[in-house]
Amino acid sequence: MKHSVKDEELVRLYLQTRQNAYFEQLYTRYVSKVYRRCYSLTKDASQAEDFTHDIFIRVHSHMNRFQERSAFSTWLYAISYNYCMDQLRSTSRNNLIELDETAHNMPDVNDTEQLEQRLRHLSIVMENMTIEETLLIRLKYEDDLDIKEIARQYNLKDSAIKMRLKRTRDKIRRIYLSNMGNQLAY
Repeated sequence: MKHSVKDEELVRLYLQTRQNAYFEQLYTRYVSKVYRRCYSLTKDASQAEDFTHDIFIRVHSHMNRFQERSAFSTWLYAISYNYCMDQLRSTSRNNLIELDETAHNMPDVNDTEQLEQRLRHLSIVMENMTIEETLLIRLKYEDDLDIKEIARQYNLKDSAIKMRLKRTRDKIRRIYLSNMGNQLAY
């Protein structure tokens, strides 16, 4: 379907007049695409609907930040992706906190023995990591560098660093859980 007015022009008209009809045209053009993006990340229809709604509220209130350095659709999709990932990370952190709180309420078996066992598992994980993977994880989590700074150091795009970090975390998790499973088998 061909649009009679380009997205960027609709943004300009909205910012000049504050007439919601211009924003509604953008909403109509992109709501289903944003929903599909959210759904592909969340795998939950209700959550995708909520995220889509929140994203368009955010876009509406920050329309003046669109600087036409890229297409409106690119800007919108970046906001959509970042919002979804932030929400999913937040949910993940909350789940980890809940697990930690549950662990504190469990009876103590032998804290020293459990700590030693976890350290043995971590040692095995670290032996299976390459120097590059270890350095990347340390830059992010020990040195607390942000993705942009790490990307600058490696002379790579942010997305490449994010993917490398994700793969490294997945590898750590896989090795750790595999080792835990081997220990439980004894």
